[in-house]
Amino acid sequence: MQIQELLQKHFGYSEFKPLQENIINDVVSGKDVFVLMPTGGGKSLCYQLPALINHGVTVVISPLIALMKDQVDSLKANGIGASFINSTLSPSEIEDVKARLLENKDKIVYIAPERLSSQDFIEFLKMIKINLFAIDEAHCISEWGHDFRPDYRKLSLIKTIFPTVPIIALTATAIESVQKDIVHHLKLSNPKIYKVSFDRQNLSYYVRPKEDAYDQIVKYIRNKSKESGIIYCHSRKSAESLSEKLQKDGFRAQPYHAGMSPDERSDNQDMFIRDNVEIIVATVAFGMGINKTNVRYVIHYDLPKTIESYYQEIGRAGRDGLESDCILFFSYGDKIKIEILIEKKRNPKKKQIAYKKLQDMINFCEGTDCRRKMLLEYFGESYEGQCGKCDTCLQPKEKMNGNEIAKKAIYCIDELGQRFGMNYIVSILMGKNEKRLKNNRHDKLKSYGAGKDYSEKQWQSFIRELVRNGFLDVIGSKYPILKLNQKSREVMWNKISVALTKSGKTEKMIVEKKVTRKINDELFEILRSLRKIIADTEKIPPYIVFPDTTLKEMSTYYPHNEEDLKKIHGVGEVKIEKYGKIFLERIIAYCKVRSIDPSSM
Repeated sequence: MQIQELLQKHFGYSEFKPLQENIINDVVSGKDVFVLMPTGGGKSLCYQLPALINHGVTVVISPLIALMKDQVDSLKANGIGASFINSTLSPSEIEDVKARLLENKDKIVYIAPERLSSQDFIEFLKMIKINLFAIDEAHCISEWGHDFRPDYRKLSLIKTIFPTVPIIALTATAIESVQKDIVHHLKLSNPKIYKVSFDRQNLSYYVRPKEDAYDQIVKYIRNKSKESGIIYCHSRKSAESLSEKLQKDGFRAQPYHAGMSPDERSDNQDMFIRDNVEIIVATVAFGMGINKTNVRYVIHYDLPKTIESYYQEIGRAGRDGLESDCILFFSYGDKIKIEILIEKKRNPKKKQIAYKKLQDMINFCEGTDCRRKMLLEYFGESYEGQCGKCDTCLQPKEKMNGNEIAKKAIYCIDELGQRFGMNYIVSILMGKNEKRLKNNRHDKLKSYGAGKDYSEKQWQSFIRELVRNGFLDVIGSKYPILKLNQKSREVMWNKISVALTKSGKTEKMIVEKKVTRKINDELFEILRSLRKIIADTEKIPPYIVFPDTTLKEMSTYYPHNEEDLKKIHGVGEVKIEKYGKIFLERIIAYCKVRSIDPSSM
């Protein structure tokens, strides 16, 4: 069977996403492949479809136990033999899976990287015909990444033990140094490298001041009552208290963190993926490992430590390609909490990297440029213009002439011999009556009190903006010192001008986007209810029956027969056979009662 036919039959797609077909062809031909593709870009298909073509078993290595079950359930629903081996299975269940693999009943098996530390398991793998090793979340192999896992380092043994078996390494979050690390440590042989744009156009980005954050969240999710969302917190205590408050205010929310028992975590996650609760409140330190496609918003109640972790976490939103929001609440209090954690690191190099990554995260939050542009540029991708789907584009801040403000800051730094940090500089500019200033006789400087016309918060904001725009340099991580540069001198010599953001109250309301597609919302809710009944009966997540995108297309085009259904995105032959009749009956009955003619497909 041709690749295109398999795509339609098992996955219900009529066409590939960007680069998928090229990647699949290279994998099928036995080449090593490295894939950098954003969440929602279709990474899984790049090894799942070749598994149907090549003889033998595809071994998928994943660090996320919950995601394994999710993927296996989804594959089985698409008529593909699949299984997993991890710590959730009993010894007898593991033996059953091994028997299925030896009998060629399953085409794909998911395992955790720790399994390859077992010589017994390696000996078992030698007994089966392996056509491909797929390494998911490949960034975990790099110490320069945001989610390093020592067990991933051992994956370099794959090429030693199975030299003729090709490898495909996949990740959604990897800067250039991490990409090189992955290729090097996995010993990929002359790999084909594919990089898909990091831009996820269906996501909108908002950064909000962490003032009355809970009230802002409640106001937002009141308008999303039936939609799924994730709220990330730093601590277990925050996750617990926030979920309790939401429950008291009438929301179906549950916590999820490492302090809970495995059964509690599993139950809460299960309720979320099965649409029995709309909101999960999770710690950022604990990966949820879910593939729920209809998450409409991801809220960061606390500041992420790195842009990589932020990008990975917002990656859980809008996996089905529908419009979704990413909202981040920012405060300097959170920055200080992260710095305390960084100070506990013993390795100086890792400490330095952590401070650098935290500063990149702060720059993203403080930036006044298009959020999408800043995010893509961090990952080495250029973006022209403004996206029109982030807070800085939708609510641009007014600029003002900042020449005199910049000169005052630069002159003060110069007077102090470029030996102090921002807070000290601001104290002098404001003429604060502080003992340390008087002891240093800095209350006698010309700069002392020269900036009384602005508040401490405003001065801090001005100086951070001067740093971001290259008018000042910062040296050091733990105790950063402000330094002058060539641009600083050019400001003092009136050779260049400075534009600064005018201070003012930040708009807290989240901008609502207009929905232009003519979806029949009433029919969509009817089909959602039908999907839920089927999913509960089969004990699988609703989105495995059909994702929201498929139900919305059904609610737009009113398919009346199997040929119509085949034209709906995500409806393959296997799904038509299993669910086609019952969904068609419900759609036809709805149209008949309301005298609706099916739209032309």
